[in-house]
Amino acid sequence: MKQRWKIYTFPIFQQKKELIESMELFLFEHKKLWRRKGVQMSVLLCFLYIVIFGGVLSYQWFQFGSVKDFTSAFGNRFDGYSNIQAKQQYAGQWTGELTDDVLQVMVADYQSKAQSDEISDYEMTDRLTLNSWVRTLWPELKQTDNPYIMINYVNPAQLTDFYERRHQAVDDFLELNGQTDKEKEYFLNMDSEVQQPFQYDWVEGWSEVIANSVSGYGMIMALFLAVALSSMFSGEWHSNTKPLIATTQNGWQKIALAKTGVSVAFALELYAVLAVGTIGAQLVFLGTRGFDMPIQCIKLIATAPWTMLQAEIYEYAYLLLSTIGFTGIVLLLSALVKSNFTSLLASLAVVYVPMAITQFLPLWGQKLLDLIPFVGDSSDIFRTNTYHLFGHIIWSPYLLITVPVCVGLVCIPFAIRCWSRRAKT
Repeated sequence: MKQRWKIYTFPIFQQKKELIESMELFLFEHKKLWRRKGVQMSVLLCFLYIVIFGGVLSYQWFQFGSVKDFTSAFGNRFDGYSNIQAKQQYAGQWTGELTDDVLQVMVADYQSKAQSDEISDYEMTDRLTLNSWVRTLWPELKQTDNPYIMINYVNPAQLTDFYERRHQAVDDFLELNGQTDKEKEYFLNMDSEVQQPFQYDWVEGWSEVIANSVSGYGMIMALFLAVALSSMFSGEWHSNTKPLIATTQNGWQKIALAKTGVSVAFALELYAVLAVGTIGAQLVFLGTRGFDMPIQCIKLIATAPWTMLQAEIYEYAYLLLSTIGFTGIVLLLSALVKSNFTSLLASLAVVYVPMAITQFLPLWGQKLLDLIPFVGDSSDIFRTNTYHLFGHIIWSPYLLITVPVCVGLVCIPFAIRCWSRRAKT
Protein backbone atom coordinates (compact mmCIF):
# COMPACT_ATOMS: atom_id res chain seq x y z
CA MET A 1 0.00 0.00 0.00
CA LYS A 2 2.83 2.39 0.89
CA GLN A 3 4.65 1.47 -2.30
CA ARG A 4 1.56 2.32 -4.38
CA TRP A 5 1.26 5.71 -2.66
CA LYS A 6 4.84 6.59 -3.60
CA ILE A 7 4.35 5.54 -7.21
CA TYR A 8 1.23 7.65 -7.70
CA THR A 9 2.37 10.76 -5.81
CA PHE A 10 5.89 11.06 -7.24
CA PRO A 11 4.78 12.74 -10.52
CA ILE A 12 2.73 15.27 -8.52
CA PHE A 13 5.70 16.23 -6.36
CA GLN A 14 7.88 16.42 -9.46
CA GLN A 15 5.43 18.79 -11.15
CA LYS A 16 5.28 20.97 -8.05
CA LYS A 17 9.04 21.10 -7.91
CA GLU A 18 9.27 22.10 -11.56
CA LEU A 19 6.60 24.76 -11.05
CA ILE A 20 8.43 26.23 -8.05
CA GLU A 21 11.70 26.23 -9.97
CA SER A 22 10.01 27.96 -12.92
CA MET A 23 8.55 30.64 -10.63
CA GLU A 24 11.91 31.18 -8.94
CA LEU A 25 13.58 31.51 -12.35
CA PHE A 26 10.89 33.96 -13.48
CA LEU A 27 11.31 36.10 -10.36
CA PHE A 28 15.08 36.05 -10.74
CA GLU A 29 14.89 37.23 -14.35
CA HIS A 30 12.25 39.80 -13.41
CA LYS A 31 14.47 41.33 -10.71
CA LYS A 32 17.44 41.16 -13.05
CA LEU A 33 15.54 43.16 -15.69
CA TRP A 34 14.24 45.82 -13.29
CA ARG A 35 17.68 46.31 -11.73
CA ARG A 36 19.14 47.48 -15.01
CA LYS A 37 19.68 51.23 -15.03
CA GLY A 38 18.61 51.49 -18.65
CA VAL A 39 15.26 49.87 -17.86
CA GLN A 40 14.66 52.10 -14.86
CA MET A 41 15.49 55.22 -16.87
CA SER A 42 13.25 54.06 -19.73
CA VAL A 43 10.26 53.59 -17.44
CA LEU A 44 10.87 56.91 -15.69
CA LEU A 45 11.27 58.90 -18.92
CA CYS A 46 8.26 57.20 -20.52
CA PHE A 47 6.14 58.01 -17.45
CA LEU A 48 7.33 61.62 -17.36
CA TYR A 49 6.72 62.15 -21.07
CA ILE A 50 3.30 60.50 -21.37
CA VAL A 51 1.69 60.92 -17.93
CA ILE A 52 3.27 64.12 -16.58
CA PHE A 53 4.07 66.07 -19.75
CA GLY A 54 1.37 64.67 -22.06
CA GLY A 55 -1.23 64.32 -19.32
CA VAL A 56 -1.05 66.50 -16.21
CA LEU A 57 0.86 69.46 -17.69
CA SER A 58 -1.11 69.29 -20.93
CA TYR A 59 -4.40 69.59 -19.06
CA GLN A 60 -3.20 72.15 -16.54
CA TRP A 61 -1.01 74.32 -18.75
CA PHE A 62 -0.23 74.30 -22.45
CA GLN A 63 -3.35 72.57 -23.83
CA PHE A 64 -6.20 73.78 -21.65
CA GLY A 65 -4.70 76.67 -19.75
CA SER A 66 -6.39 80.00 -20.54
CA VAL A 67 -4.70 81.85 -23.40
CA LYS A 68 -2.49 84.87 -22.74
CA ASP A 69 0.02 84.54 -25.60
CA PHE A 70 -1.05 83.47 -29.10
CA THR A 71 2.51 82.77 -30.27
CA SER A 72 2.99 79.61 -28.19
CA ALA A 73 0.87 77.02 -26.41
CA PHE A 74 3.35 77.27 -23.55
CA GLY A 75 2.28 80.88 -23.14
CA ASN A 76 -1.01 79.71 -21.65
CA ARG A 77 -1.71 80.32 -17.99
CA PHE A 78 -1.28 77.53 -15.46
CA ASP A 79 -5.03 77.31 -14.76
CA GLY A 80 -6.19 74.38 -16.86
CA TYR A 81 -8.42 72.81 -14.22
CA SER A 82 -10.47 75.95 -13.56
CA ASN A 83 -10.57 76.77 -17.28
CA ILE A 84 -11.92 73.31 -18.10
CA GLN A 85 -14.57 73.68 -15.42
CA ALA A 86 -15.61 77.04 -16.90
CA LYS A 87 -15.89 75.54 -20.38
CA GLN A 88 -17.93 72.60 -19.14
CA GLN A 89 -20.22 74.90 -17.19
CA TYR A 90 -20.77 77.07 -20.25
CA ALA A 91 -21.47 74.03 -22.46
CA GLY A 92 -24.02 72.88 -19.89
CA GLN A 93 -26.46 75.38 -21.42
CA TRP A 94 -26.63 73.28 -24.58
CA THR A 95 -26.28 69.77 -23.13
CA GLY A 96 -28.77 67.37 -24.65
CA GLU A 97 -30.04 66.78 -28.17
CA LEU A 98 -28.23 68.73 -30.88
CA THR A 99 -30.80 70.31 -33.19
CA ASP A 100 -30.75 73.13 -35.74
CA ASP A 101 -32.14 75.52 -33.15
CA VAL A 102 -29.45 74.62 -30.59
CA LEU A 103 -26.67 75.02 -33.17
CA GLN A 104 -28.01 78.40 -34.26
CA VAL A 105 -28.18 79.66 -30.68
CA MET A 106 -24.62 78.46 -29.94
CA VAL A 107 -23.23 80.22 -33.02
CA ALA A 108 -25.17 83.40 -32.26
CA ASP A 109 -23.94 83.38 -28.67
CA TYR A 110 -20.36 82.97 -29.84
CA GLN A 111 -20.72 85.87 -32.27
CA SER A 112 -22.04 88.15 -29.52
CA LYS A 113 -19.11 87.23 -27.25
CA ALA A 114 -16.51 87.58 -30.02
CA GLN A 115 -17.41 91.17 -30.94
CA SER A 116 -14.82 92.60 -28.56
CA ASP A 117 -11.95 90.55 -30.08
CA GLU A 118 -10.84 89.75 -26.53
CA ILE A 119 -10.28 86.00 -26.34
CA SER A 120 -11.15 85.97 -22.65
CA ASP A 121 -14.71 86.92 -23.63
CA TYR A 122 -15.29 83.87 -25.85
CA GLU A 123 -12.62 81.38 -24.74
CA MET A 124 -15.14 79.17 -22.95
CA THR A 125 -17.10 78.52 -26.16
CA ASP A 126 -16.63 75.33 -28.20
CA ARG A 127 -15.66 77.52 -31.16
CA LEU A 128 -13.31 75.10 -32.93
CA THR A 129 -15.94 72.36 -32.94
CA LEU A 130 -18.68 74.71 -34.09
CA ASN A 131 -16.50 76.08 -36.87
CA SER A 132 -15.58 72.59 -38.11
CA TRP A 133 -19.29 71.72 -38.31
CA VAL A 134 -20.18 74.88 -40.21
CA ARG A 135 -17.18 74.53 -42.55
CA THR A 136 -18.10 70.91 -43.34
CA LEU A 137 -21.85 71.27 -43.81
CA TRP A 138 -22.24 74.79 -45.19
CA PRO A 139 -19.19 75.36 -47.44
CA GLU A 140 -21.18 77.68 -49.70
CA LEU A 141 -21.29 80.25 -46.87
CA LYS A 142 -17.52 80.63 -46.80
CA GLN A 143 -16.21 84.07 -47.73
CA THR A 144 -12.81 83.58 -49.33
CA ASP A 145 -11.78 87.18 -48.72
CA ASN A 146 -12.74 87.13 -45.04
CA PRO A 147 -9.78 86.42 -42.69
CA TYR A 148 -11.98 85.27 -39.80
CA ILE A 149 -13.23 81.76 -39.09
CA MET A 150 -16.65 81.05 -40.57
CA ILE A 151 -18.69 81.19 -37.36
CA ASN A 152 -17.59 84.79 -36.96
CA TYR A 153 -19.61 86.00 -39.92
CA VAL A 154 -22.21 83.40 -41.00
CA ASN A 155 -25.86 84.14 -40.43
CA PRO A 156 -27.02 81.64 -37.77
CA ALA A 157 -30.47 81.52 -39.34
CA GLN A 158 -28.93 79.90 -42.44
CA LEU A 159 -27.65 76.92 -40.45
CA THR A 160 -30.52 74.54 -41.10
CA ASP A 161 -30.98 70.88 -42.11
CA PHE A 162 -28.00 69.74 -40.03
CA TYR A 163 -28.58 65.98 -40.32
CA GLU A 164 -29.69 66.04 -43.96
CA ARG A 165 -26.56 67.96 -44.89
CA ARG A 166 -24.39 65.61 -42.83
CA HIS A 167 -25.82 62.59 -44.64
CA GLN A 168 -25.06 64.27 -47.98
CA ALA A 169 -21.54 65.14 -46.80
CA VAL A 170 -20.88 61.48 -45.92
CA ASP A 171 -22.23 60.37 -49.29
CA ASP A 172 -20.09 62.92 -51.16
CA PHE A 173 -16.99 61.97 -49.19
CA LEU A 174 -17.36 58.29 -50.04
CA GLU A 175 -17.76 59.18 -53.74
CA LEU A 176 -14.69 61.43 -53.73
CA ASN A 177 -12.71 58.77 -51.88
CA GLY A 178 -13.45 56.27 -54.63
CA GLN A 179 -15.59 54.11 -52.38
CA THR A 180 -18.52 53.16 -54.53
CA ASP A 181 -20.85 50.19 -54.84
CA LYS A 182 -20.16 47.64 -52.09
CA GLU A 183 -17.81 49.77 -49.99
CA LYS A 184 -20.16 52.72 -50.12
CA GLU A 185 -23.09 50.54 -49.15
CA TYR A 186 -20.99 49.04 -46.31
CA PHE A 187 -20.28 52.42 -44.74
CA LEU A 188 -23.73 53.85 -45.37
CA ASN A 189 -25.21 50.85 -43.55
CA MET A 190 -22.74 51.46 -40.70
CA ASP A 191 -23.69 55.14 -40.64
CA SER A 192 -27.39 54.32 -40.48
CA GLU A 193 -26.80 52.92 -36.99
CA VAL A 194 -25.54 56.28 -35.67
CA GLN A 195 -28.09 57.60 -33.19
CA GLN A 196 -29.70 60.88 -34.22
CA PRO A 197 -30.11 63.55 -33.04
CA PHE A 198 -26.63 63.64 -31.50
CA GLN A 199 -26.12 64.13 -27.79
CA TYR A 200 -24.06 67.25 -27.26
CA ASP A 201 -21.70 68.30 -24.48
CA TRP A 202 -18.33 70.02 -24.42
CA VAL A 203 -16.36 68.31 -27.23
CA GLU A 204 -12.85 69.79 -27.00
CA GLY A 205 -11.73 67.61 -24.08
CA TRP A 206 -12.77 64.33 -25.70
CA SER A 207 -11.30 65.45 -29.01
CA GLU A 208 -7.90 65.93 -27.37
CA VAL A 209 -8.04 62.51 -25.70
CA ILE A 210 -9.35 60.39 -28.58
CA ALA A 211 -8.19 62.17 -31.71
CA ASN A 212 -4.73 63.18 -30.47
CA SER A 213 -3.35 61.88 -27.19
CA VAL A 214 -3.99 58.13 -26.94
CA SER A 215 -3.30 57.52 -30.63
CA GLY A 216 0.17 59.02 -30.21
CA TYR A 217 1.26 56.99 -27.17
CA GLY A 218 2.31 53.95 -29.20
CA MET A 219 5.18 55.69 -30.97
CA ILE A 220 6.62 56.75 -27.59
CA MET A 221 6.11 53.35 -25.95
CA ALA A 222 7.88 51.62 -28.87
CA LEU A 223 11.03 53.63 -28.19
CA PHE A 224 11.27 52.77 -24.51
CA LEU A 225 10.17 49.14 -24.91
CA ALA A 226 12.91 48.66 -27.49
CA VAL A 227 15.52 50.17 -25.17
CA ALA A 228 14.40 48.00 -22.26
CA LEU A 229 13.86 44.66 -24.01
CA SER A 230 16.11 44.56 -27.08
CA SER A 231 18.99 43.11 -25.03
CA MET A 232 16.89 40.40 -23.35
CA PHE A 233 18.56 37.60 -25.37
CA SER A 234 21.42 39.37 -27.13
CA GLY A 235 22.56 40.72 -23.76
CA GLU A 236 23.60 37.22 -22.68
CA TRP A 237 26.11 37.13 -25.54
CA HIS A 238 27.20 40.68 -24.78
CA SER A 239 27.81 39.78 -21.11
CA ASN A 240 29.47 36.48 -22.08
CA THR A 241 27.29 34.52 -19.65
CA LYS A 242 27.00 31.39 -21.81
CA PRO A 243 29.46 29.33 -19.70
CA LEU A 244 27.64 30.33 -16.51
CA ILE A 245 24.22 29.45 -17.88
CA ALA A 246 25.56 26.10 -19.10
CA THR A 247 26.36 25.11 -15.52
CA THR A 248 22.88 25.84 -14.13
CA GLN A 249 20.30 23.17 -13.45
CA ASN A 250 17.79 24.90 -15.74
CA GLY A 251 17.78 24.03 -19.41
CA TRP A 252 18.24 26.61 -22.15
CA GLN A 253 14.56 26.38 -23.06
CA LYS A 254 13.43 27.01 -19.47
CA ILE A 255 15.62 30.10 -19.31
CA ALA A 256 14.27 31.29 -22.65
CA LEU A 257 10.69 30.75 -21.44
CA ALA A 258 11.42 32.71 -18.25
CA LYS A 259 12.96 35.58 -20.23
CA THR A 260 9.97 35.65 -22.55
CA GLY A 261 7.51 35.65 -19.67
CA VAL A 262 9.42 38.43 -17.93
CA SER A 263 9.50 40.53 -21.12
CA VAL A 264 5.74 40.24 -21.62
CA ALA A 265 5.14 40.94 -17.93
CA PHE A 266 7.35 44.03 -18.10
CA ALA A 267 5.51 45.30 -21.17
CA LEU A 268 2.16 44.83 -19.41
CA GLU A 269 3.48 46.53 -16.27
CA LEU A 270 4.66 49.53 -18.27
CA TYR A 271 1.32 49.69 -20.08
CA ALA A 272 -0.59 49.48 -16.77
CA VAL A 273 1.45 52.31 -15.21
CA LEU A 274 0.87 54.56 -18.22
CA ALA A 275 -2.81 53.67 -18.64
CA VAL A 276 -3.61 54.22 -14.97
CA GLY A 277 -1.69 57.50 -14.99
CA THR A 278 -3.26 58.93 -18.14
CA ILE A 279 -6.81 57.79 -17.33
CA GLY A 280 -6.41 59.09 -13.78
CA ALA A 281 -5.33 62.51 -15.07
CA GLN A 282 -8.24 62.50 -17.51
CA LEU A 283 -10.75 61.74 -14.74
CA VAL A 284 -9.32 64.46 -12.49
CA PHE A 285 -9.33 67.20 -15.13
CA LEU A 286 -12.12 66.21 -17.53
CA GLY A 287 -14.31 63.87 -15.51
CA THR A 288 -16.73 61.60 -17.35
CA ARG A 289 -19.08 64.18 -18.85
CA GLY A 290 -19.96 63.59 -22.46
CA PHE A 291 -18.92 59.93 -22.56
CA ASP A 292 -22.16 59.11 -24.39
CA MET A 293 -21.62 61.65 -27.18
CA PRO A 294 -21.14 60.10 -30.64
CA ILE A 295 -17.68 60.38 -32.16
CA GLN A 296 -19.35 62.30 -35.00
CA CYS A 297 -19.18 65.34 -32.70
CA ILE A 298 -15.42 65.23 -33.32
CA LYS A 299 -15.56 64.33 -37.02
CA LEU A 300 -18.95 64.71 -38.63
CA ILE A 301 -18.32 62.38 -41.57
CA ALA A 302 -17.18 59.47 -39.38
CA THR A 303 -19.48 56.51 -39.97
CA ALA A 304 -18.80 54.31 -36.94
CA PRO A 305 -21.81 54.24 -34.57
CA TRP A 306 -19.60 54.59 -31.50
CA THR A 307 -19.69 56.82 -28.45
CA MET A 308 -16.68 58.63 -26.97
CA LEU A 309 -16.31 55.98 -24.27
CA GLN A 310 -16.37 53.12 -26.78
CA ALA A 311 -13.78 54.89 -28.92
CA GLU A 312 -11.45 55.40 -25.95
CA ILE A 313 -11.79 51.76 -24.87
CA TYR A 314 -10.88 50.70 -28.40
CA GLU A 315 -7.80 52.92 -28.49
CA TYR A 316 -6.49 51.64 -25.16
CA ALA A 317 -7.19 48.06 -26.28
CA TYR A 318 -5.25 48.77 -29.49
CA LEU A 319 -2.37 50.12 -27.42
CA LEU A 320 -2.37 47.05 -25.15
CA LEU A 321 -2.43 44.49 -27.97
CA SER A 322 0.19 46.38 -29.96
CA THR A 323 2.39 46.41 -26.86
CA ILE A 324 2.24 42.62 -26.68
CA GLY A 325 2.78 42.29 -30.42
CA PHE A 326 5.79 44.61 -30.45
CA THR A 327 7.31 42.78 -27.47
CA GLY A 328 7.19 39.51 -29.41
CA ILE A 329 8.94 41.06 -32.40
CA VAL A 330 11.65 42.63 -30.22
CA LEU A 331 12.32 39.26 -28.54
CA LEU A 332 12.74 37.54 -31.90
CA LEU A 333 15.17 40.18 -33.12
CA SER A 334 17.09 39.96 -29.86
CA ALA A 335 17.38 36.18 -30.27
CA LEU A 336 18.58 36.44 -33.87
CA VAL A 337 21.59 38.68 -33.24
CA LYS A 338 24.43 38.76 -30.72
CA SER A 339 24.88 42.53 -30.60
CA ASN A 340 22.81 44.71 -28.26
CA PHE A 341 23.29 47.67 -30.58
CA THR A 342 22.11 45.75 -33.65
CA SER A 343 19.14 44.39 -31.73
CA LEU A 344 18.14 47.88 -30.58
CA LEU A 345 18.45 49.39 -34.06
CA ALA A 346 16.45 46.56 -35.62
CA SER A 347 13.72 46.92 -32.98
CA LEU A 348 13.42 50.65 -33.54
CA ALA A 349 13.46 50.16 -37.31
CA VAL A 350 10.37 47.93 -37.06
CA VAL A 351 8.29 50.97 -36.11
CA TYR A 352 10.10 54.07 -37.29
CA VAL A 353 11.21 52.98 -40.77
CA PRO A 354 7.64 52.14 -41.91
CA MET A 355 6.46 55.49 -40.52
CA ALA A 356 9.14 57.27 -42.54
CA ILE A 357 8.55 55.52 -45.87
CA THR A 358 4.79 54.95 -45.81
CA GLN A 359 4.02 58.21 -47.66
CA PHE A 360 6.13 57.04 -50.61
CA LEU A 361 4.32 53.71 -51.00
CA PRO A 362 1.14 52.84 -52.89
CA LEU A 363 -2.04 52.50 -50.86
CA TRP A 364 -1.80 48.71 -50.60
CA GLY A 365 1.72 49.04 -49.19
CA GLN A 366 0.61 51.60 -46.63
CA LYS A 367 -2.21 49.34 -45.49
CA LEU A 368 0.19 46.42 -45.15
CA LEU A 369 2.62 48.41 -43.00
CA ASP A 370 -0.27 49.60 -40.80
CA LEU A 371 -0.62 46.03 -39.54
CA ILE A 372 2.78 46.22 -37.82
CA PRO A 373 2.44 46.94 -34.07
CA PHE A 374 2.38 50.69 -33.29
CA VAL A 375 2.68 51.61 -36.99
CA GLY A 376 -1.06 51.76 -37.60
CA ASP A 377 -3.21 54.52 -36.16
CA SER A 378 -5.96 53.78 -33.64
CA SER A 379 -7.73 56.96 -34.79
CA ASP A 380 -8.72 55.02 -37.93
CA ILE A 381 -12.06 54.68 -36.15
CA PHE A 382 -12.81 58.12 -37.64
CA ARG A 383 -11.94 57.01 -41.17
CA THR A 384 -13.31 54.71 -43.87
CA ASN A 385 -10.21 52.62 -44.65
CA THR A 386 -10.85 49.00 -45.58
CA TYR A 387 -9.13 45.71 -46.38
CA HIS A 388 -10.42 43.14 -48.85
CA LEU A 389 -9.93 39.53 -47.75
CA PHE A 390 -11.39 36.58 -49.63
CA GLY A 391 -14.06 38.77 -51.16
CA HIS A 392 -15.08 40.35 -47.84
CA ILE A 393 -14.81 44.01 -46.88
CA ILE A 394 -13.20 44.49 -43.46
CA TRP A 395 -13.08 47.90 -41.78
CA SER A 396 -9.46 48.70 -40.91
CA PRO A 397 -9.87 49.10 -37.09
CA TYR A 398 -10.88 45.43 -36.84
CA LEU A 399 -7.58 44.25 -38.32
CA LEU A 400 -5.48 46.94 -36.65
CA ILE A 401 -6.47 45.59 -33.25
CA THR A 402 -6.03 41.88 -34.03
CA VAL A 403 -3.17 41.39 -36.53
CA PRO A 404 -0.36 43.14 -34.54
CA VAL A 405 -0.84 40.97 -31.45
CA CYS A 406 -1.06 37.84 -33.61
CA VAL A 407 2.23 38.74 -35.30
CA GLY A 408 3.91 39.16 -31.92
CA LEU A 409 2.53 35.91 -30.54
CA VAL A 410 3.78 34.04 -33.61
CA CYS A 411 7.27 35.52 -33.12
CA ILE A 412 7.59 34.37 -29.49
CA PRO A 413 7.97 30.58 -30.10
CA PHE A 414 10.54 31.27 -32.83
CA ALA A 415 12.46 33.56 -30.46
CA ILE A 416 12.59 30.86 -27.77
CA ARG A 417 13.61 28.15 -30.21
CA CYS A 418 16.18 30.30 -32.00
CA TRP A 419 17.96 31.46 -28.84
CA SER A 420 17.91 27.99 -27.27
CA ARG A 421 19.53 26.46 -30.34
CA ARG A 422 22.16 29.16 -30.75
CA ALA A 423 23.02 29.05 -27.06
CA LYS A 424 23.77 25.34 -27.20
CA THR A 425 26.19 25.67 -30.11
